Amino acid sequence: MNKKLSRSLSERSPCPVSTTLDLVGDKWTLLIIRDIGFFGRHRNKDFQQGVENIPSNILASRLKMLLDKKLIYRTPYQNNPVRYEYFLTEAGEGLLPVIKAMANWGRDNVAGTYMPRRLQ
Repeated sequence: MNKKLSRSLSERSPCPVSTTLDLVGDKWTLLIIRDIGFFGRHRNKDFQQGVENIPSNILASRLKMLLDKKLIYRTPYQNNPVRYEYFLTEAGEGLLPVIKAMANWGRDNVAGTYMPRRLQ
């Protein structure tokens, strides 16, 4: 299925690089997608145990945005209280090769980086 994500009128331009950055260009979004896709993290506590130490309010905000933009979906794993696991949609999975390319670039060009096995 090749469904395109919708754009909002507040975005900078119709350039595909610009529109992609409007969706995922902040400090945390690609790291959340990386964590789901490469590290099998699916629950809030899993994301918060990462080395980047994402603040819980930012995590909640980014998960909501990713849900709204249909890059992830959620399913309940507990009913009382309701708690969710997050998974990538087809569009979210499409970002994994981009993240892997970024990891390779960082490994090759930024001193002191470490390439986790799951990204190799």
